[in-house]
Amino acid sequence: MTLDTGMGMDAHPFARGPVLMGIVNVTPDSFSDGGRFIDPKRAIDHAKRLIEEGAAIVDIGGESTRPGAAPVSPAAEIDRIIPVVEGLKGCGAHISVDTRHAATMKAALKAGAGIINDISALMDDPESISVVSPGKTLICLMHRQGEPMTMQKNPHYNNVLQEVFNFLQERISFCASHRIDKSRLLIDPGIGFGKSFDHNMTLIHNMARFQELGVPVLVGLSRKSFIEKICPGTPADRRLPGSLTTALWCLQQGVQVFRVHDVAETRQAFAVFQKIWSRA
Repeated sequence: MTLDTGMGMDAHPFARGPVLMGIVNVTPDSFSDGGRFIDPKRAIDHAKRLIEEGAAIVDIGGESTRPGAAPVSPAAEIDRIIPVVEGLKGCGAHISVDTRHAATMKAALKAGAGIINDISALMDDPESISVVSPGKTLICLMHRQGEPMTMQKNPHYNNVLQEVFNFLQERISFCASHRIDKSRLLIDPGIGFGKSFDHNMTLIHNMARFQELGVPVLVGLSRKSFIEKICPGTPADRRLPGSLTTALWCLQQGVQVFRVHDVAETRQAFAVFQKIWSRA
């Protein structure tokens, strides 16, 4: 299932999308499924089910970074995620770890992970760059304004699209200065991370702009609260239609990687859309 974006990024494993990244939250407090997969066996089984449904990547997270979430120590995060990473060896998918802590990154890579998905774009922990720069680790750089505990209280930008673009461009340059080639990078505009509803809508509407950065774009839109702002009274577990609609918009904008809870449903929506697209 591919959509040719015409970007000339053939060296990157995710240059041709769409690629589905299945979410596995090994946390008690994530906004949508907190506590459901805190047990390692349940988390491993869930990840394997997402892979069977079509996820090329599974993203393992041991710290909730939803708005208002309290930070988690690297030691607690490691205890949560390493058994899951180890249990997924040979699963046939790329293993990603969602962390902003260098110690967790190091432990995850040793356990078999191949992707680091950092909501701070390697800024929260100064040791992170020395952990990820060697080897072939893939790295996702995400934009975030503020800390998870307070980031949604009063986010402000003069020009949200340009400021997020400039930030990601600077982080790509930072990685280049540490000998990390673009073929190892993804970027994520960070929908919902220090952004108001209007900020999110501007970024989503203009998602094609981020293709100019020359690396695959990853978006996390699944079940997020902007859907409830449009359709009041819609809890997280009833936001699939809004999640699919937004994903299809971003697919048209050239986005390559989609971080989702509902892999089978998203895969079906993309397959039907692409069949129609191919007749244009």
